[in-house]
Amino acid sequence: MKYFFYPKTIIRIILTTIIAVLFFASCQKTIDIIETPTAPVVAPTDLTTKVSSSVSGFVTDENNTAVQNALVRVGASIVQTDQYGYFEVRNVLVVKTAALVTVEKNGYFNGLKTYAATENKKAFFRIKLIPKNMSGSFAATTGGTVTLPNGLAVSLPASAVVVASTGVAYNGTVSVLSYFINPLANDLTNIMPGDLRGLDDAGALKGLTTFGMAAVELRSASGEKLQIAPGKKATLTVPLTGAVLAAAPSVIPLWYFDETVGLWKQEGSATKTGTSYKGEVSHFSFWNCDLPNAIVPLTFTVVSSAGNPLSNIHVEIVPTTPGSWSHVGGYTDSTGYVSVFVTPNNSYLLTLQGYPCNAPLYTQNFSVTTLPVALGNIIMPSTLTPIISGTVVNCNNNPVTNGRIIILNGYETHVVNLSVSGSYSYSSLFCGSGLAVNIIGEDIAGVQQSLPYSITLLGGANNIPPLQACGTSTQQFLNFSINGTPHNYTAPVDTFFHSGGGTNTSAFFEAYNSTFTNYSNFRISNAGIAVNSSQLLQNINTSFVSDSLQVTTPINVAITEYGLVGQFISGNFAGAFTGNPPTNTIYNVVCNFRIRRRF
Repeated sequence: MKYFFYPKTIIRIILTTIIAVLFFASCQKTIDIIETPTAPVVAPTDLTTKVSSSVSGFVTDENNTAVQNALVRVGASIVQTDQYGYFEVRNVLVVKTAALVTVEKNGYFNGLKTYAATENKKAFFRIKLIPKNMSGSFAATTGGTVTLPNGLAVSLPASAVVVASTGVAYNGTVSVLSYFINPLANDLTNIMPGDLRGLDDAGALKGLTTFGMAAVELRSASGEKLQIAPGKKATLTVPLTGAVLAAAPSVIPLWYFDETVGLWKQEGSATKTGTSYKGEVSHFSFWNCDLPNAIVPLTFTVVSSAGNPLSNIHVEIVPTTPGSWSHVGGYTDSTGYVSVFVTPNNSYLLTLQGYPCNAPLYTQNFSVTTLPVALGNIIMPSTLTPIISGTVVNCNNNPVTNGRIIILNGYETHVVNLSVSGSYSYSSLFCGSGLAVNIIGEDIAGVQQSLPYSITLLGGANNIPPLQACGTSTQQFLNFSINGTPHNYTAPVDTFFHSGGGTNTSAFFEAYNSTFTNYSNFRISNAGIAVNSSQLLQNINTSFVSDSLQVTTPINVAITEYGLVGQFISGNFAGAFTGNPPTNTIYNVVCNFRIRRRF
């Protein structure tokens, strides 16, 4: 190795140069730190562009029973569900990116569904409402905690509640209405708000992997809606179970559902504590513990082997990647088309559900990268896709121009609008040959319906003889006279219920007015019920009498009409009822009714 020796002058020059370079580099580094890097630009989510859309569906309660006269809002349109829980809105302007369907019914949290609207395609939903059950109560002045058996908990500090409509401090008893939405629930698609898309803190549209949702509402002793006071916060505890618990990160973003936009919005975070997430919230609505993801469009169309579109088919898309469970779901539209969003770099299993089948009727595995996925046509065999065709005529044997058919298969209902010539042709995914259904033709303008036509469906074509919507009125009513004062309920303005069935020994009938501010109901014996039978009246209640009506002597109900399920039961009764002591007021009641049978 050679060694080189430099004169002192040269060494001083070299050292001076090195120090200058180091000083310049040091200054340059300081300048780099002071400069603020430009934040990435997030393209704003388009929530203004509107398209014309049509949407229909069915609304049920927690027991899968049809909910009648629920208010359904889509865009600027408001309609009510009918006796089958069915609603339909045609050609209404909605936000293309996030069209929102809102269902309102007393006693239930709002049912909320969001979809990406496509021009000239009719969306479809089955919406299952969540009951507003009271979970517990406490004094507003002291605060308190209410916990459900499943672990969902709501905790508020002292003096942290105001009346929602006025903002005035509330000091009475606070009732907590809450419900835990399990992310692993089989009916998650029908229950959850929105479609698992949300806007993050930067306003970017994200797909969401949910670890649990909660519906929470506060009510006063008189029923007024309450909210958390400004500057105060409540603690929300969301339980974690099974695969969700094992995969839950230590900290997760919190999201609330914005019922005006139709999307989840990020606000705050929750921390994993044992087997639950805990986080602070400043208001109550639907809350969600979610991890945000990029989204990839997924599209496909379901058709029969004959090329007919299969509408209203229940679709589930479940990830098969280990450690992932958050799925998307929905229903095919009127053209058999499905458009949803999935998470990139994932594997999925697509299933098509038919009812009342015990297993999926179609499965397909597929993978997603970062590019849109188009699966094309999914073709179902004719054995699983019966075609139901026919016509409906009125009392004069002319085509019904404003009508529909109702198909009942024992589990779910299908509604098909008639053409202007009174004809229909409908194909969906059933369990195949051997499924028994009842078909009813309705003349909406004439307020008439046909007798139910029973058929066991075969694969392929099922030609139904002409149905005459005549002879059976679709009118429903409940008329009360109490001490000579009449109180009347009439469909479709008012709401009617018939419940019981199974092994029940009684049948229950109830009517509500359009605003649900008054009601009347009664219960009769269900043993041997038939036309011209006499059934024992078991009890009666009505909001028109503040007293309790006691049946002190036997009162019989005369049954004058008893149609098949889907038709009507009519009858009447009269008698004297005794109020509560010590006054023991006598109430003379006369009643006649006609209500659609549900069992």
